Amino acid sequence: MATLGNPQETIAVLQKYGFNFQKKFGQNFLIDTHVLDKIIAAAEIGPDDFVLEIGPGIGTMTQYLAEAAREVTAVEIDKNLIPILADTLSAYSNVTVINDDILKVDIAALAREKNGGKPIKVVANLPYYITTPIIMGLFESDVPLESITVMVQKEVADRMQTGPGSKDYGALSLAVQYYAEPYIVANVPPNCFMPRPAVGSAVIRLTRHEKKPVEVKDAKFMFKLIRASFNQRRKTLQNGLHNSSELQIPKEKVVKALEAMGLPASIRGEKFDLEQFARLADLLME
Repeated sequence: MATLGNPQETIAVLQKYGFNFQKKFGQNFLIDTHVLDKIIAAAEIGPDDFVLEIGPGIGTMTQYLAEAAREVTAVEIDKNLIPILADTLSAYSNVTVINDDILKVDIAALAREKNGGKPIKVVANLPYYITTPIIMGLFESDVPLESITVMVQKEVADRMQTGPGSKDYGALSLAVQYYAEPYIVANVPPNCFMPRPAVGSAVIRLTRHEKKPVEVKDAKFMFKLIRASFNQRRKTLQNGLHNSSELQIPKEKVVKALEAMGLPASIRGEKFDLEQFARLADLLME
């Protein structure tokens, strides 16, 4: 029976083990049962599912996942939490805890072993400084994924789902939308966590596309273009691509490609949608 979703229980566990929050791991534990229920519902966890949880903390969400899923593997980087998890998850025979850095775990091997290679569901409450590398790492590796449901900083969630013309629009928006359909499930205020973070959070569900929304000859090259065009936001696209140390594409080549697309030479990258970046990448590859 899941018990950890309230502040009293959380405090009791932390005191029992004399646990100290580690700033370097960006630890903020959820203490709101409504939010926990929402995450499980949004992730659509059912009795046939294998779930990978990143950053279980003291096992609050892990208990909820274990009750809903067939099997859960939780990866926790902080070795001080391992004895706590052994205690809080002792009632659940369907949970495995791995003490490791998620960026070093062979997730594809885990999916083969635990889920017969079928797409897995990922659920996480991520510290903001590592959100992007983890999410992009999951998408870019050939891990079979169905969805990622994550708690992230509110502005990061906004960035993931926004389109051209918004100030939040950037390389992360395009990268996420190339791989998945983003949907903000809930906004979560600071008082739902212990300790309270300085900023608001949001739960976002990223459902992996069965088929990519655009076709592009070389996605890696396209993302180099995307990064270069947002590195210097106020610059025109041709300047951004010319000044990029990764690319150094001659301006006249960019202008010619833009002309072929019927676009002015003065256009900025932030006006481009995914389809236009794919087209530009293909033209510049020629």
